Amino acid sequence: MFETLTERIGKAFRHISGQNKLTEQNMAAALKEVRTALLSADVHFKVVRQFIERVQEQCLGKEVIQSVKPAEMAIKVINDELTALLGAGSTHLVEKKQLRILMVGLHGSGKTTTSAKLAHFFQKQERRPLLVACDVYRPGAIDQLQILAEQQSCAFFADRKSKDVPAIAKNGLAYAKKNEAQVVIFDTAGRLQIDEPLVEELKRVKQAVVPDEVLLVADSALGQEAVNVAQTFHNALGLTGIVLTKLDGDARGGAALSMKAITDLPIKFVGTGEKVEDFDRFHPDRMAQRILGMGDVVSLVEIAQEKLDEAKAEAIGEKMLKGTFTLQDMLDQMQQMKKLGSMNKIVKMVPGLNNLSIGEKEEKMMKHKEAMLLSMTKKERAMPYIINASRRRRIAEGAGASVKDLNILLKQYNQMRGLLSRKKGRKLMKQFGKDLENRLPQENS
Repeated sequence: MFETLTERIGKAFRHISGQNKLTEQNMAAALKEVRTALLSADVHFKVVRQFIERVQEQCLGKEVIQSVKPAEMAIKVINDELTALLGAGSTHLVEKKQLRILMVGLHGSGKTTTSAKLAHFFQKQERRPLLVACDVYRPGAIDQLQILAEQQSCAFFADRKSKDVPAIAKNGLAYAKKNEAQVVIFDTAGRLQIDEPLVEELKRVKQAVVPDEVLLVADSALGQEAVNVAQTFHNALGLTGIVLTKLDGDARGGAALSMKAITDLPIKFVGTGEKVEDFDRFHPDRMAQRILGMGDVVSLVEIAQEKLDEAKAEAIGEKMLKGTFTLQDMLDQMQQMKKLGSMNKIVKMVPGLNNLSIGEKEEKMMKHKEAMLLSMTKKERAMPYIINASRRRRIAEGAGASVKDLNILLKQYNQMRGLLSRKKGRKLMKQFGKDLENRLPQENS
């Protein structure tokens, strides 16, 4: 989502690289580029103006001028200001024995799916959520929420006969108390535009259930309009936070950079895909680092810890270091990586690879390789040297590939195995492990 913004801010840094100190003159071109980048990303013009003024003031301060590496100091200043702009501080929800969350927003913003994702988020924390269907207007809304709830074995409440939304919400709360639900999530109706009847109904729902959190679900693609939507809902309902959806799309990022600054509301969660697992707590500092092309190793490691089989990963790593890595291990490694999400998402989190774009072609190539490995017998994957010409024809045909494709795969495997069996390869792997460990936050910190 932030690729263009990242590229243009990187261009701004080139204006000051190699300078002995930061001055008003050499900062002017860089800040002009940053201003253009932010405006092009659809960031609110007031936010851009204030951001540039703060960066300029700090970059021209005495401490920065005396810095040994002024360009790096400028990056630090911009990183700090971006973090503050995105919402430095806590993005956690209120801690309650029974947490009540009211989900609001415009039609099409993704409230129903986001409600289910939020329920899944609490399930991972071993808390019992209940989804309450309060959208009685959109055809299929109740059915959609029920299906999503059933898919993840989540408690669900609806009253298909009633149109009294505040009463449905109140009855849902009673059902939650009776069934000892620890989190109650109310999925309300949206509209194509903010209208008075909707707002008044939401006010009555709020009075009926007295929520601990009122979260606005906002589409990242709304740009500057998202700020107006957030402000209107906040004035009427007293929002406690924002959930940005479709952060994996081609939106320019203006909503994320503007909403906190204008409304002073924290962005608490972001939706990064269509699956219920594609939902993350929002970390302003990590997002700022990704925008500046610094990657996000901590988030990548957290995803890996949650989704990967640690014992299997360690076993594969040991085989790679010992040079006993087989095609079965290669297949296991591919299937492990698939659990992390798309390749494009992964590379954006790795420092230095943020400009690398992994598209449909590369994703398709990975699936093609997996199909060829699956077309082999267990014996062939364990002992690749037995794969002769006739076996190659059979494997290629079974995977819908050519023998040439299979030969390329086997060549890549042999190159990988050869590199990792050498001392230099083992040294690189160990050094990478140490570097990664140093980047992680310490448990006692």
